[in-house]
Amino acid sequence: MDIKKAVIPVAGMGTRFLPATKSMPKEMLPIIDKPVIHYVVEEAIASGIDDIIFITGRSKRSIEDYFDDSPELENHLRQKNNEKQLKIIQDISSMVDIHYIRQKEPRGLGDAILTAKKHINDEPFAVLLGDDIIVNKKPCTKQLIDNFQKYGRSTIAVEEVPIEKTGSYGIIKGKAMDESLYILEDIVEKPKPEDAPSNIGAIGRYVFTPEILDCIKETTAGVGNEIQLTDGIRLLKEQQKIYAYKFTGKRYDTGDKVEYVKAIIDFALNNEEMREQIKEHITCINL
Repeated sequence: MDIKKAVIPVAGMGTRFLPATKSMPKEMLPIIDKPVIHYVVEEAIASGIDDIIFITGRSKRSIEDYFDDSPELENHLRQKNNEKQLKIIQDISSMVDIHYIRQKEPRGLGDAILTAKKHINDEPFAVLLGDDIIVNKKPCTKQLIDNFQKYGRSTIAVEEVPIEKTGSYGIIKGKAMDESLYILEDIVEKPKPEDAPSNIGAIGRYVFTPEILDCIKETTAGVGNEIQLTDGIRLLKEQQKIYAYKFTGKRYDTGDKVEYVKAIIDFALNNEEMREQIKEHITCINL
């Protein structure tokens, strides 16, 4: 079963980055010269996705504008004979088929994903959260898709997290099949460290069978008085096996200020045009 559709929820308020996100979506925060959301879409495309559904909110219009044509800018670059920049801009607007569905009010991640139900049309699909950039030669989403194609069951990406940060994740209890794969036994949304079933947390990448949508629909408001995806996963677990996959790659939670800065530094150090100047600057910093 090929996975060709992906849901990318971007309706969150971005309160951790206020006041910047008062007028700018957190997903549009730049990592040097590309916004965070650009990297997420690139991962989806590199994983074989050709149909993306953005779940947006009232303040997210700039995301739509970013992936749309820009005739005025294109004409300006064409007149300046700036073919390199012109190609970059044109490529952005032709990356992939994109649709937009507005979540009328912020009722949680589960509710956001549920709004895509009609477009999913009973097909398996991927979910990529707009906060996470994951760097690896084989995209994280592709790793999940490969596991889905092998076992035919929903697969969520997980990694070990510091025990003091379990309150920021859905934490799993799983039966290990090998070093990187678990059969999901339970998942708890944002538990206190003393209540956490492990230190293995779900991060922002999932591949689901379509039954997850009916499970989300059956849930009621949970943690934070929101419709939680975690609660839908727990219901789905009662109907069919779910896998948790410990992906390979480096993840940056760009919704966290420190992780956001780390991402900028690391991406700069991997940029041939910037590397030496950034290394020199870091070396000269007097802490």
